[in-house]
Amino acid sequence: MSDKCTIKTSIGGQALIEGIMMRGPKVSAMAVRRPDGSICLEKSELKPLPRASKIPVLRGVVSFVSSLAVGYRSLMRSAEIAMPDELKEGGDPAEEDIPSEEPADAAETVAEVAENTADAAETEVTGAGTPSDEENADETAQTAARPDEEKNAPAGAENKSEKSYGKVPGMTAIMIVSVVLALGLSIVLFKVIPESVYQLLCRIFPGIDGDGWGYSLLRSAITGIMKIMILIGYMAAVSLMKDIRRTFMYHGAEHKTIFCYEKGEELTVENVRIQKRFHPRCGTSFLILSVLVSIFFTMFIPAKLVDNGALNVIARTGVSLLLLPLIMGFGYELIRLAGRHDNLFTRIISAPGVWLQHITTKEPDDGMIECAIAAVREVIPDDGSDRIG
Repeated sequence: MSDKCTIKTSIGGQALIEGIMMRGPKVSAMAVRRPDGSICLEKSELKPLPRASKIPVLRGVVSFVSSLAVGYRSLMRSAEIAMPDELKEGGDPAEEDIPSEEPADAAETVAEVAENTADAAETEVTGAGTPSDEENADETAQTAARPDEEKNAPAGAENKSEKSYGKVPGMTAIMIVSVVLALGLSIVLFKVIPESVYQLLCRIFPGIDGDGWGYSLLRSAITGIMKIMILIGYMAAVSLMKDIRRTFMYHGAEHKTIFCYEKGEELTVENVRIQKRFHPRCGTSFLILSVLVSIFFTMFIPAKLVDNGALNVIARTGVSLLLLPLIMGFGYELIRLAGRHDNLFTRIISAPGVWLQHITTKEPDDGMIECAIAAVREVIPDDGSDRIG
Protein backbone atom coordinates (compact mmCIF):
# COMPACT_ATOMS: atom_id res chain seq x y z
CA MET A 1 0.00 0.00 0.00
CA SER A 2 1.34 3.44 -0.97
CA ASP A 3 2.23 5.99 1.70
CA LYS A 4 0.86 8.78 -0.51
CA CYS A 5 -2.20 10.50 0.98
CA THR A 6 -5.06 11.25 -1.40
CA ILE A 7 -6.44 14.03 0.83
CA LYS A 8 -5.22 16.25 3.65
CA THR A 9 -7.61 16.83 6.51
CA SER A 10 -7.88 19.31 9.36
CA ILE A 11 -9.27 16.57 11.61
CA GLY A 12 -7.03 15.89 14.56
CA GLY A 13 -7.23 14.28 17.94
CA GLN A 14 -5.84 13.54 21.36
CA ALA A 15 -5.21 10.40 23.34
CA LEU A 16 -7.30 10.18 26.52
CA ILE A 17 -7.56 7.86 29.51
CA GLU A 18 -8.43 4.57 27.77
CA GLY A 19 -9.78 6.38 24.73
CA ILE A 20 -9.42 8.96 21.99
CA MET A 21 -10.94 12.35 21.24
CA MET A 22 -11.24 13.44 17.61
CA ARG A 23 -11.92 17.02 16.59
CA GLY A 24 -13.36 18.06 13.25
CA PRO A 25 -14.27 21.48 11.84
CA LYS A 26 -17.73 21.43 13.47
CA VAL A 27 -17.86 18.77 16.18
CA SER A 28 -15.65 16.80 18.53
CA ALA A 29 -16.23 13.21 19.59
CA MET A 30 -14.64 10.95 22.17
CA ALA A 31 -14.66 7.17 22.36
CA VAL A 32 -13.59 5.74 25.71
CA ARG A 33 -13.25 2.12 26.77
CA ARG A 34 -15.24 1.28 29.89
CA PRO A 35 -13.95 -1.25 32.47
CA ASP A 36 -16.49 -3.78 31.15
CA GLY A 37 -14.95 -3.56 27.66
CA SER A 38 -17.72 -1.56 25.96
CA ILE A 39 -17.07 1.79 24.28
CA CYS A 40 -18.69 4.99 25.50
CA LEU A 41 -19.13 7.40 22.56
CA GLU A 42 -19.96 11.03 23.26
CA LYS A 43 -20.20 13.93 20.83
CA SER A 44 -20.24 17.71 21.19
CA GLU A 45 -20.66 20.66 18.84
CA LEU A 46 -17.74 23.10 18.72
CA LYS A 47 -18.21 26.81 19.20
CA PRO A 48 -16.91 28.98 16.36
CA LEU A 49 -13.58 30.67 17.05
CA PRO A 50 -13.16 34.48 16.96
CA ARG A 51 -11.98 36.28 13.84
CA ALA A 52 -8.47 36.30 15.28
CA SER A 53 -8.26 32.63 14.29
CA LYS A 54 -7.81 33.84 10.69
CA ILE A 55 -4.77 36.03 11.40
CA PRO A 56 -1.40 34.31 10.76
CA VAL A 57 0.70 33.70 13.90
CA LEU A 58 -2.12 34.93 16.18
CA ARG A 59 -4.30 32.02 15.07
CA GLY A 60 -1.74 29.66 16.60
CA VAL A 61 -2.39 31.05 20.07
CA VAL A 62 -6.17 31.00 19.55
CA SER A 63 -6.04 27.42 18.28
CA PHE A 64 -3.84 26.34 21.19
CA VAL A 65 -6.18 27.77 23.82
CA SER A 66 -9.25 26.29 22.11
CA SER A 67 -7.66 22.86 21.70
CA LEU A 68 -6.44 22.89 25.30
CA ALA A 69 -9.95 23.63 26.59
CA VAL A 70 -11.59 20.89 24.53
CA GLY A 71 -8.77 18.46 25.30
CA TYR A 72 -8.89 18.98 29.06
CA ARG A 73 -12.64 18.57 29.22
CA SER A 74 -12.39 15.36 27.21
CA LEU A 75 -9.50 14.10 29.33
CA MET A 76 -11.37 14.61 32.58
CA ARG A 77 -14.54 13.06 31.19
CA SER A 78 -12.56 10.04 29.96
CA ALA A 79 -11.23 9.54 33.50
CA GLU A 80 -14.79 9.44 34.81
CA ILE A 81 -15.78 6.83 32.24
CA ALA A 82 -12.67 4.64 32.43
CA MET A 83 -12.27 4.89 36.22
CA PRO A 84 -15.80 5.18 37.66
CA ASP A 85 -14.80 3.77 41.04
CA GLU A 86 -11.75 6.02 41.47
CA LEU A 87 -13.09 9.26 40.00
CA LYS A 88 -16.83 9.94 40.03
CA GLU A 89 -18.31 13.44 40.12
CA GLY A 90 -22.02 14.12 39.67
CA GLY A 91 -24.38 12.53 37.18
CA ASP A 92 -23.54 11.03 33.81
CA PRO A 93 -24.30 13.00 30.65
CA ALA A 94 -26.11 11.26 27.84
CA GLU A 95 -23.93 8.72 26.10
CA GLU A 96 -23.94 5.86 23.61
CA ASP A 97 -23.21 2.25 24.38
CA ILE A 98 -21.03 0.47 21.85
CA PRO A 99 -20.38 -3.13 22.84
CA SER A 100 -16.98 -4.44 21.81
CA GLU A 101 -15.49 -7.87 21.43
CA GLU A 102 -12.12 -6.73 22.70
CA PRO A 103 -12.02 -5.33 26.28
CA ALA A 104 -9.13 -3.27 27.57
CA ASP A 105 -7.82 -2.68 31.09
CA ALA A 106 -8.93 0.62 32.61
CA ALA A 107 -6.44 3.15 33.98
CA GLU A 108 -5.88 2.47 37.65
CA THR A 109 -5.07 5.64 39.56
CA VAL A 110 -5.86 9.35 39.68
CA ALA A 111 -2.11 10.03 39.65
CA GLU A 112 -2.03 9.00 36.00
CA VAL A 113 -4.79 11.51 35.29
CA ALA A 114 -2.62 14.30 36.69
CA GLU A 115 0.33 13.03 34.66
CA ASN A 116 -1.73 13.06 31.49
CA THR A 117 -3.05 16.56 32.12
CA ALA A 118 0.47 17.87 32.75
CA ASP A 119 1.58 16.22 29.53
CA ALA A 120 -1.35 17.69 27.64
CA ALA A 121 -0.47 21.21 28.74
CA GLU A 122 3.05 20.82 27.40
CA THR A 123 2.16 19.17 24.11
CA GLU A 124 -1.16 20.79 23.53
CA VAL A 125 -2.21 17.79 23.69
CA THR A 126 -0.09 14.71 25.46
CA GLY A 127 0.66 13.89 24.27
CA ALA A 128 0.70 14.31 21.88
CA GLY A 129 -2.48 14.89 19.87
CA THR A 130 -2.70 16.13 16.29
CA PRO A 131 -3.71 19.85 16.28
CA SER A 132 -6.65 20.70 14.05
CA ASP A 133 -6.40 23.33 11.29
CA GLU A 134 -9.00 26.00 12.14
CA GLU A 135 -9.38 27.53 8.67
CA ASN A 136 -13.12 26.82 8.65
CA ALA A 137 -13.63 27.60 12.33
CA ASP A 138 -15.72 30.73 11.75
CA GLU A 139 -18.50 28.72 10.13
CA THR A 140 -21.59 28.12 12.26
CA ALA A 141 -20.86 25.15 14.51
CA GLN A 142 -23.84 23.01 13.61
CA THR A 143 -23.84 19.29 12.93
CA ALA A 144 -25.35 18.31 9.59
CA ALA A 145 -27.88 15.52 9.71
CA ARG A 146 -26.06 12.30 8.95
CA PRO A 147 -27.44 8.97 7.81
CA ASP A 148 -27.22 5.93 10.01
CA GLU A 149 -23.67 4.57 9.91
CA GLU A 150 -24.20 1.04 11.10
CA LYS A 151 -22.66 -0.19 7.85
CA ASN A 152 -19.41 1.56 8.81
CA ALA A 153 -19.35 0.56 12.47
CA PRO A 154 -16.48 -1.53 13.85
CA ALA A 155 -17.12 -5.20 14.37
CA GLY A 156 -19.54 -5.71 17.24
CA ALA A 157 -20.38 -2.01 17.50
CA GLU A 158 -23.87 -0.59 17.80
CA ASN A 159 -24.37 3.11 17.17
CA LYS A 160 -27.75 3.88 18.70
CA SER A 161 -28.07 7.67 18.37
CA GLU A 162 -26.12 10.92 18.41
CA LYS A 163 -25.69 12.50 21.84
CA SER A 164 -23.84 15.51 23.20
CA TYR A 165 -21.62 15.69 26.23
CA GLY A 166 -21.60 18.87 28.20
CA LYS A 167 -19.72 20.40 31.05
CA VAL A 168 -18.41 17.79 33.43
CA PRO A 169 -19.87 18.45 36.89
CA GLY A 170 -17.40 18.91 39.72
CA MET A 171 -14.30 18.78 37.50
CA THR A 172 -13.65 22.52 37.07
CA ALA A 173 -11.49 22.79 40.18
CA ILE A 174 -9.42 19.76 39.17
CA MET A 175 -8.93 21.22 35.69
CA ILE A 176 -7.80 24.60 37.03
CA VAL A 177 -5.36 23.05 39.50
CA SER A 178 -4.01 20.71 36.82
CA VAL A 179 -3.47 23.56 34.37
CA VAL A 180 -1.71 25.72 36.98
CA LEU A 181 0.53 22.84 38.08
CA ALA A 182 1.31 21.88 34.48
CA LEU A 183 2.19 25.44 33.48
CA GLY A 184 4.28 25.86 36.61
CA LEU A 185 6.14 22.62 35.89
CA SER A 186 6.71 23.72 32.28
CA ILE A 187 8.15 27.08 33.35
CA VAL A 188 10.50 25.43 35.83
CA LEU A 189 11.65 22.69 33.44
CA PHE A 190 11.99 24.70 30.24
CA LYS A 191 12.75 28.21 31.48
CA VAL A 192 14.15 28.38 35.01
CA ILE A 193 16.36 25.26 34.98
CA PRO A 194 18.14 25.95 31.64
CA GLU A 195 18.75 29.60 32.52
CA SER A 196 19.96 28.70 36.03
CA VAL A 197 22.32 26.01 34.70
CA TYR A 198 23.77 28.43 32.18
CA GLN A 199 24.23 31.06 34.89
CA LEU A 200 26.13 28.44 36.90
CA LEU A 201 28.28 27.65 33.84
CA CYS A 202 29.12 31.34 33.59
CA ARG A 203 30.64 31.17 37.07
CA ILE A 204 32.66 28.09 36.14
CA PHE A 205 33.68 29.40 32.70
CA PRO A 206 33.78 33.22 32.88
CA GLY A 207 34.64 33.38 29.18
CA ILE A 208 31.04 32.64 28.16
CA ASP A 209 29.64 35.45 30.31
CA GLY A 210 29.45 38.79 28.57
CA ASP A 211 27.41 41.33 26.61
CA GLY A 212 26.82 41.46 22.88
CA TRP A 213 24.96 39.49 20.27
CA GLY A 214 27.58 36.69 20.20
CA TYR A 215 27.02 35.92 23.88
CA SER A 216 23.25 36.05 23.37
CA LEU A 217 23.55 33.56 20.50
CA LEU A 218 25.72 31.25 22.61
CA ARG A 219 23.36 31.41 25.59
CA SER A 220 20.31 30.80 23.41
CA ALA A 221 21.91 27.80 21.71
CA ILE A 222 23.10 26.15 24.94
CA THR A 223 19.85 26.72 26.84
CA GLY A 224 17.94 25.50 23.77
CA ILE A 225 19.91 22.26 23.73
CA MET A 226 19.15 21.83 27.43
CA LYS A 227 15.43 22.32 26.76
CA ILE A 228 15.46 19.63 24.09
CA MET A 229 17.33 17.24 26.38
CA ILE A 230 14.85 17.89 29.21
CA LEU A 231 11.92 17.36 26.85
CA ILE A 232 13.26 14.06 25.50
CA GLY A 233 14.22 12.87 28.99
CA TYR A 234 10.82 13.76 30.41
CA MET A 235 8.94 11.99 27.62
CA ALA A 236 11.15 8.92 27.92
CA ALA A 237 10.70 8.82 31.70
CA VAL A 238 6.89 9.07 31.69
CA SER A 239 6.68 6.49 28.88
CA LEU A 240 7.96 3.91 31.38
CA MET A 241 4.74 4.24 33.39
CA LYS A 242 2.23 1.53 32.54
CA ASP A 243 -0.79 3.80 32.11
CA ILE A 244 1.12 6.51 30.24
CA ARG A 245 2.41 3.84 27.89
CA ARG A 246 -1.19 2.81 27.20
CA THR A 247 -2.02 6.46 26.48
CA PHE A 248 0.86 6.55 23.99
CA MET A 249 -0.62 3.42 22.37
CA TYR A 250 -3.92 5.25 21.94
CA HIS A 251 -1.89 8.11 20.49
CA GLY A 252 -0.53 5.70 17.90
CA ALA A 253 -4.07 4.52 17.10
CA GLU A 254 -5.13 8.12 16.54
CA HIS A 255 -2.35 8.76 14.02
CA LYS A 256 -2.91 5.49 12.18
CA THR A 257 -6.62 6.21 11.82
CA ILE A 258 -6.01 9.72 10.47
CA PHE A 259 -3.57 8.31 7.92
CA CYS A 260 -6.09 5.66 6.85
CA TYR A 261 -8.75 8.34 6.32
CA GLU A 262 -6.31 10.59 4.43
CA LYS A 263 -5.47 7.75 2.07
CA GLY A 264 -9.12 7.22 1.26
CA GLU A 265 -9.11 3.69 2.66
CA GLU A 266 -12.13 2.17 4.36
CA LEU A 267 -11.96 2.72 8.11
CA THR A 268 -11.56 -0.84 9.32
CA VAL A 269 -9.28 -2.26 12.00
CA GLU A 270 -7.35 -4.18 9.35
CA ASN A 271 -6.72 -1.10 7.19
CA VAL A 272 -5.81 1.13 10.14
CA ARG A 273 -3.46 -1.42 11.69
CA ILE A 274 -0.99 -1.32 8.75
CA GLN A 275 -0.63 2.49 8.69
CA LYS A 276 2.40 4.29 10.10
CA ARG A 277 2.04 5.93 13.50
CA PHE A 278 4.16 9.07 12.92
CA HIS A 279 2.20 12.11 11.72
CA PRO A 280 3.70 15.53 10.80
CA ARG A 281 0.81 17.45 12.45
CA CYS A 282 1.24 15.79 15.82
CA GLY A 283 1.20 17.86 18.99
CA THR A 284 4.61 16.39 19.77
CA SER A 285 5.92 18.02 16.59
CA PHE A 286 4.30 21.30 17.65
CA LEU A 287 6.07 21.15 21.00
CA ILE A 288 9.56 20.46 19.73
CA LEU A 289 9.15 22.99 16.89
CA SER A 290 8.19 25.59 19.48
CA VAL A 291 11.37 24.79 21.42
CA LEU A 292 13.45 25.21 18.24
CA VAL A 293 11.67 28.46 17.38
CA SER A 294 12.34 29.71 20.90
CA ILE A 295 16.07 29.32 20.29
CA PHE A 296 15.81 31.80 17.43
CA PHE A 297 13.76 34.37 19.35
CA THR A 298 15.81 34.20 22.54
CA MET A 299 18.91 35.10 20.50
CA PHE A 300 17.60 38.67 20.56
CA ILE A 301 17.33 38.78 24.36
CA PRO A 302 20.53 40.29 25.80
CA ALA A 303 22.59 37.61 27.54
CA LYS A 304 23.01 39.85 30.56
CA LEU A 305 19.89 41.90 31.30
CA VAL A 306 21.13 42.67 34.82
CA ASP A 307 24.47 42.13 36.55
CA ASN A 308 23.09 40.00 39.38
CA GLY A 309 23.06 36.33 38.33
CA ALA A 310 19.83 35.29 40.08
CA LEU A 311 17.99 38.42 38.96
CA ASN A 312 19.28 37.86 35.43
CA VAL A 313 17.71 34.38 35.39
CA ILE A 314 14.39 35.84 36.58
CA ALA A 315 14.55 38.71 34.07
CA ARG A 316 15.37 36.46 31.08
CA THR A 317 12.66 34.00 32.13
CA GLY A 318 10.13 36.83 32.30
CA VAL A 319 11.06 38.20 28.87
CA SER A 320 10.96 34.72 27.29
CA LEU A 321 7.48 34.18 28.78
CA LEU A 322 6.33 37.43 27.16
CA LEU A 323 7.61 36.07 23.85
CA LEU A 324 5.77 32.77 24.33
CA PRO A 325 2.65 33.73 22.29
CA LEU A 326 4.89 34.76 19.39
CA ILE A 327 6.89 31.53 19.67
CA MET A 328 3.72 29.43 19.77
CA GLY A 329 2.31 31.33 16.80
CA PHE A 330 5.34 30.70 14.61
CA GLY A 331 5.52 27.07 15.75
CA TYR A 332 1.88 26.64 14.73
CA GLU A 333 2.53 28.17 11.29
CA LEU A 334 5.38 25.74 10.70
CA ILE A 335 3.38 22.67 11.68
CA ARG A 336 0.43 23.96 9.64
CA LEU A 337 2.74 24.25 6.65
CA ALA A 338 4.00 20.70 7.22
CA GLY A 339 0.42 19.43 7.35
CA ARG A 340 -0.46 21.06 4.01
CA HIS A 341 2.62 20.31 1.93
CA ASP A 342 5.05 17.46 1.39
CA ASN A 343 8.43 18.67 0.15
CA LEU A 344 12.04 18.76 1.29
CA PHE A 345 11.54 21.80 3.55
CA THR A 346 8.44 20.41 5.30
CA ARG A 347 10.10 17.03 5.75
CA ILE A 348 13.06 18.77 7.41
CA ILE A 349 10.91 20.76 9.84
CA SER A 350 8.79 17.67 10.55
CA ALA A 351 11.79 15.43 11.24
CA PRO A 352 12.42 16.39 14.92
CA GLY A 353 8.77 15.79 15.83
CA VAL A 354 8.67 12.50 13.95
CA TRP A 355 11.78 11.33 15.79
CA LEU A 356 10.23 12.27 19.15
CA GLN A 357 7.06 10.38 18.22
CA HIS A 358 9.09 7.17 18.50
CA ILE A 359 8.71 7.83 22.24
CA THR A 360 5.25 9.42 22.42
CA THR A 361 3.45 6.91 20.18
CA LYS A 362 3.36 3.14 20.54
CA GLU A 363 1.79 0.40 18.44
CA PRO A 364 -1.88 0.07 19.49
CA ASP A 365 -3.94 -3.07 19.91
CA ASP A 366 -7.11 -3.65 17.90
CA GLY A 367 -9.36 -2.48 20.74
CA MET A 368 -7.63 0.91 20.73
CA ILE A 369 -8.02 1.16 16.96
CA GLU A 370 -11.75 0.48 17.40
CA CYS A 371 -11.98 3.54 19.68
CA ALA A 372 -10.15 5.73 17.16
CA ILE A 373 -12.40 4.61 14.29
CA ALA A 374 -15.56 5.16 16.34
CA ALA A 375 -14.47 8.71 17.26
CA VAL A 376 -13.25 9.84 13.84
CA ARG A 377 -16.41 8.71 12.05
CA GLU A 378 -18.45 11.09 14.18
CA VAL A 379 -16.45 14.18 13.15
CA ILE A 380 -16.05 13.64 9.39
CA PRO A 381 -18.26 16.32 7.79
CA ASP A 382 -20.55 15.47 4.89
CA ASP A 383 -19.64 18.69 3.07
CA GLY A 384 -15.88 18.04 2.92
CA SER A 385 -15.11 21.14 5.02
CA ASP A 386 -12.25 19.28 6.68
CA ARG A 387 -10.18 19.21 3.47
CA ILE A 388 -7.09 21.40 3.43
CA GLY A 389 -4.25 22.11 1.02
